[in-house]
Amino acid sequence: MPSISIVTPSLNQGRFIERTIRSVLDQRDSALEYIVCDGGSTDDTLQIVERFAEQLTVVSEPDRGQADALNKGIRATSGEVIGWLNSDDMYLPGALCRVAEFLAARPEVDVLYGDAHLIDAEDAVVGVYYTEPWSAQRLVERCILCQPAVFFRRRVVEQYGFLDAGLQLCMDYEYWLRLAAGGARFAYVPGALAASRLHPQTKTLGARLAVHMEINSMLRERLGRVPDTWLLNHAHTLVELRRADPTKRAYWFPYALEVVMQTARLSVHWNRSISTGLVAMAVAPLVYGARRRLAESASMLSRSSPR
Repeated sequence: MPSISIVTPSLNQGRFIERTIRSVLDQRDSALEYIVCDGGSTDDTLQIVERFAEQLTVVSEPDRGQADALNKGIRATSGEVIGWLNSDDMYLPGALCRVAEFLAARPEVDVLYGDAHLIDAEDAVVGVYYTEPWSAQRLVERCILCQPAVFFRRRVVEQYGFLDAGLQLCMDYEYWLRLAAGGARFAYVPGALAASRLHPQTKTLGARLAVHMEINSMLRERLGRVPDTWLLNHAHTLVELRRADPTKRAYWFPYALEVVMQTARLSVHWNRSISTGLVAMAVAPLVYGARRRLAESASMLSRSSPR
């Protein structure tokens, strides 16, 4: 079986990090190497980590962000397979055994990914992260890999380099795109391997616009343009945040019309043009809504007609 190294970047996650650590150590993998790279936490993170000092390695020093901490951790490990688990996420029981067995049987695979639960602050499952069987084209349109459920061989780092330390919010997505563009071989394994936590302090919910901005910048630099799907998602986020009052969002037509307008504006800003495909994607909800209203009106007229 291949040896596995797990890296956890951490900064002031004392509320969750013990659960993260235990989810790794409870895997009972004899060939497991685990390192926690702390950026200088000021809460009780280090005191908690020190309780597990005999079972893991901890490095606590200032860093330039999550990607920088991860790169330090990867350089300090030696396992054939690398996984990274943020300090508020968790592995599911038996995950690392499944990973090791699959990669032992498929030596040609560079990157393995599975499914992941979405959990809240109390570990309750609140959803699933959307994944698909591997497709390089679909990865461009949507991030179909959930980062804590991804594992890659050390040869990947040796061939394609480390994470981009200049990114703070989408370093994982950029890395998957870089590997795919370079010809790395991905494999999807159905079944949940990890749990990704959603709470108000996570980047996903707490900085949605900042995430979109960094993704758009990264995609334009890497691909030369921002794919239509990402522009449409960005437009929806803008409109949702502006219409924070749920009663306003109940009126479908103004909401959909504003999404169309925002999508066009974003496309001109990022791509200097508006593609016909993007127009069709943005206008589709308006067409659907109009058809639905017409159908409802026809139904009401039918019910009110004298018999």
